[in-house]
Amino acid sequence: MCTGDNIDTAIAISKNARIVTDEQVEEKYCCMTGKEFREFTGGIVKQQDPAFPGDPEKTIDVVKNMHNFKIVMSKLRVLARSSPDDKYLLVTGIQDNGGVVAVTGDGTNDAPALTKADVGFSMGITGTDVAKGASDIILLDDNFTSIVVALKYGRSVYDNVRKFIQFQLSVNVVAMFIVFFGSVILRDSPLNAV
Repeated sequence: MCTGDNIDTAIAISKNARIVTDEQVEEKYCCMTGKEFREFTGGIVKQQDPAFPGDPEKTIDVVKNMHNFKIVMSKLRVLARSSPDDKYLLVTGIQDNGGVVAVTGDGTNDAPALTKADVGFSMGITGTDVAKGASDIILLDDNFTSIVVALKYGRSVYDNVRKFIQFQLSVNVVAMFIVFFGSVILRDSPLNAV
């Protein structure tokens, strides 16, 4: 959970939401403030984009101290008093470590993280226009459980598309062989338009 709330409030809410347990709260790096997180990881720095080695205009954002970020990433559960830069840093670091990131937000301060994330969810009723513009999916009812429904529908559509492509490829490959061998052996294609 990444929030702008006070650390005590964030911990209480995360316990209620079962993000952390009482034992986890006592662990180092489990619950941090944005300032602690930013100082420990070094923040975001610009680096030459390896895809464009000769162009100084092309830069990418990277975490300054990736070693420390990996230490925090494995244990972090609650990030309180976080600024937009802290959210962006968290998303960038997780993506640089091969993770897939979904961000949910409703405010203007969430826009950089929503844009950077692989999937951005914004709130349709209470969300700002900036957050809605930066996100990929807008939750019209402002209900977090809608994210689960969206994931189910998305996975169902993906599975159906995959099955359809598999079916089409197998049918078309068989048809291609029938037409080819029919044309070679029978001198006429066994499959016609009718």
